[in-house]
Amino acid sequence: MAFRSVATIAAVNLLCGLVWAQAPRVVTLDEAFTRTLEKHPALARYGYLHDAALALVDADSQHPPLRVDLELENAPRSGQASSFDSAEATLSLASVFERGGKLAARRAVAAANLDALTLRQEQERADLLAEVARRYLDVLTAQSLADLATLDVAQRETAVRVANQRVRAGATPDSVRLAAEAALTRAGIQRDRNRIQIEASMRSLAILWGHRELDFDRVTGDPLGLPSVPSLDDLRSLLERNPELRQFADATRVREARVQLARSARTTDIDWRAGVRRLEEDGSWAAVVGVSVPLGSASRAAPGIRAAQAELAALSLEREAQVLTLESTLVDAHLRLTGASAEVVALRDLLLPKLDLAERAAERAFRAGALSYIEWSQVQTEVMAARREQLLTAIEARRALIEIQRLTGNPFIAENTRTQP
Repeated sequence: MAFRSVATIAAVNLLCGLVWAQAPRVVTLDEAFTRTLEKHPALARYGYLHDAALALVDADSQHPPLRVDLELENAPRSGQASSFDSAEATLSLASVFERGGKLAARRAVAAANLDALTLRQEQERADLLAEVARRYLDVLTAQSLADLATLDVAQRETAVRVANQRVRAGATPDSVRLAAEAALTRAGIQRDRNRIQIEASMRSLAILWGHRELDFDRVTGDPLGLPSVPSLDDLRSLLERNPELRQFADATRVREARVQLARSARTTDIDWRAGVRRLEEDGSWAAVVGVSVPLGSASRAAPGIRAAQAELAALSLEREAQVLTLESTLVDAHLRLTGASAEVVALRDLLLPKLDLAERAAERAFRAGALSYIEWSQVQTEVMAARREQLLTAIEARRALIEIQRLTGNPFIAENTRTQP
């Protein structure tokens, strides 16, 4: 029996069974994305990190604090009736007068760190969505392999029925029937193995949104839908959208702000103090004003400036190295995508039509006694092997596409696809 005839019968039987069964609970890729973004703790923590970064901005935007100083001199003193007869008490208000733009430099560093946090969140979001897409594809692969195994079982059942007919007619020895039943058993074992893999991959997907128990039975999607392959030059032009590279712009702003902060340390701050002093000997009050200026600020600031400038200069080389790494990954993914897509087309248009014709011819020949069961079984095995190869190659193309979309910052759903017939 032809593969498509077997597939039609299997589909009809499946639809009839669904009349009495509960409709399967289905989850789409968009729903998997939404659930993960809403529930995964890796993204939820950024709300607290953002609050912490805002608090640091507020802290670094504050001026130096005012201080209240109380100083008592000449107490106790020997040779007097009271130890405090000649004591002098000074009450003053003191602070630091910052110079060189230190306040603005601190605020700039804190603000740059806050901006960088947003890009880190975007990068983690992109990585998480890529992981969702991979695990979703794992479920879709397991489902498709199980469907192929079910069709293989249907083909083997047909072979068993034909073999029984020929055994009863005395045209075939009983060993042919036993061999057909053994092949049917092997196909059933493979189908059960694939069904177990479906549950395992679904649990791996559901754990991303925190579900230990499954609330869906299947995922949707056409694994044989071929994504359109953009040119490598077009993809290179999109590479700048990668969050990993965009983070270097924020990192540059952070390090430039640190250089400015280090330079501001060259300008000497002035400690000032103003207050009043009470002289106990005559009960009078006197004004007190003080200024303190540290020396050598420029020399002490020089090492910090050199370190900040060196870190800034190294950042450009870090970016160049990251560009090379990302571009290498992009080229590899593009080659895998184009190669796998071309192989799927070749299997679909060249190999599988010939194998389908060969399978139908082999079945007719076996029924007529012109072909042995072993030869027919080998053709059936070739057909299923080619279809599995087509499926797994298409899945490889999809995995390469996910990596390309992660690198270029494009959506994870290909809008322009060609569906397999």
